[in-house]
Amino acid sequence: MPFGELPILAYLGKVIDVLLVWFVIYKLIMVIRGTKAVQLLKGIIVIVAVRFISDFLGLNTLQWLMDQALTWGFLAVIIIFQPEVRRALEQLGRGSLFSKSNLPEEDERMLTVEAVVKATHYMAKRRIGALISIERETGMNDYIETGILLNSNISSELLINLFIPNTPLHDGAVILQRNQVAAAACYLPLSESPFISKELGTRHRAAVGISEVTDSITVVVSEETGGISVTKNGELYRELTIETLKEMLEKELVTASRATSSTRWQWRAKKDG
Repeated sequence: MPFGELPILAYLGKVIDVLLVWFVIYKLIMVIRGTKAVQLLKGIIVIVAVRFISDFLGLNTLQWLMDQALTWGFLAVIIIFQPEVRRALEQLGRGSLFSKSNLPEEDERMLTVEAVVKATHYMAKRRIGALISIERETGMNDYIETGILLNSNISSELLINLFIPNTPLHDGAVILQRNQVAAAACYLPLSESPFISKELGTRHRAAVGISEVTDSITVVVSEETGGISVTKNGELYRELTIETLKEMLEKELVTASRATSSTRWQWRAKKDG
């Protein structure tokens, strides 16, 4: 072996080793993001930070408590994170943990917008109740698991058929991930906000509820009036036209994916409140 070749190979090996470790960590974060595990992970970070601060300030009692929490916390983490660990192993077994769609993200979002707008227009005209939640940065796997998994390519025809009355999957929410219908008949958390109009039913409360705990965009079609509503960041926007709906979705899903910082969109909608 030529002189000097081994150090170069060893250096490259260390670089590749570090990159692979960071890639695996990134993928694991993507698996647990948006789930309850994120809040638990933040709690662990706080405990570690308090441990170092107590050591620096000489707070012996607090340091001992943090040491105990970290010593026995490993078993607790395994128990608490059991659903996320199981999900990651299932995805690894399916080969989907490191998979990536062939479509650019912007094209995926445009397909989602077009399918949702077309399906909403059809259902609103016929007063077919619908609840469609579109995942963004915050993962929605906890809520997807409450429904029937589909993992189907998105289309307006599929969305319409899922909400046809008296069919097995019409009751509950449909959750969209990237350019796929992830699941149907999902349960979403109901909002406890006292500012929601009493005339609105469970669909609207569920739409507001999911917008309070995630950054998703949720579209609601009223079964009684055919009215179109959208929820985002805990806010409910009602009496939307199909044109306004399309503008809103394009602004929040397509334009936002190109530029993370933009001016606040002035929606031509009546804000409930």
